[in-house]
Formats: sequence, structure tokens, C-alpha cells
Amino acid sequence: MENLTVNDVYGEALYEAAADLGKTDEFVAAVRMIADSFKKQPEFFLLLRMPSISPRERKEIAAKVFAGRVPQELLNFLYVLMDKRRVGSFEGVARAFEKKANAAEGVMQGTIESAVELTKDRIARFEEETGKLLRGNVKLEAIVNPNLIGGVRIYINGKLIDASVRSKLDDLRDKIMSR
Repeated sequence: MENLTVNDVYGEALYEAAADLGKTDEFVAAVRMIADSFKKQPEFFLLLRMPSISPRERKEIAAKVFAGRVPQELLNFLYVLMDKRRVGSFEGVARAFEKKANAAEGVMQGTIESAVELTKDRIARFEEETGKLLRGNVKLEAIVNPNLIGGVRIYINGKLIDASVRSKLDDLRDKIMSR
């Protein structure tokens, strides 16, 4: 049997609700917006998790921030997470939800590591080129890894595309050492 995490269970439930409502695209955008707001405002995220604030007050705070900006059904889902003391898992739930939504649309998810932060245009070009290589639609999450020195590493569907300077230096060292 598949070992499901809390994030997977809630992410799956959120995806099923969005699909049943025919609002998958709207939910994807809204879930990203909520996750981004939690990242950019960690104090707000902490506030929604504080046990010293009653669940009713936390819901009122969330409603003031998100009502009218996200579908009501998604806001209700956030309330359920508050009731179950799972708001701290929202980022993982959001990832599981997006993974399920992407899989349903035939999108392959992966990560791209680079030594410096990549622009959205640059990421889009890597997604396009990787999609051509793998014959599919690709969505990449960017991660900065200063150990790469330069270049990129792309991880997708258990595959690694390593075009990093670190990899080239390691290959060169191995060639020199083997002589």
C-alpha cells in the first residue's frame, strides 16, 4: 500500500474538490498566492497557527486577508486546516496539490538548481528546452545552490541533467586522476 503523508492526503482532497467544482486552474493560482503570502509574511503565518488565539479569531483574520481574493471553498479548506491544527503543513499540502493538478494535466514537475537566482524568463526557457528533450510539458521549481559554481542541474522524473560547472570540474579531475 502506498505510504501517504498528511500533505498528500490533504493535497489530494483539495485537488478533488477543485476538480469537482471545475476550478482547478483558479485553485492553483490561489494556492500559490496563499503560499507566497505565508513565505513573505512569516509573522502572519505564525499568527494563524498560534494556539493562544481562538480558532474563530484566526478564521476572522484569514477571512479579512483572503476573502474575495481566493475561492470561498479554498478559504473553507484553510479553515479546516486551522481546526485540525494543520496550517503549518500548508506549504507541503500546496506542493502535493500542485503535483496532483500537474499530473492530471500531463505536466512533469522537476527542480532546477543553479549557483545564482534565475529569472522567470530563464526558467521558462529551461522548461521549454527540457520539455523538448523529454517530449512533454515541464514545470521547474528553481533552487539556488552556490556549490554549483555555475551552470545548472535539472532533476525531473528520476532523471538528472547535469550541466553544472562543478560536474565539468569533477569530470576533468577524474580524467586527470585516471592517467
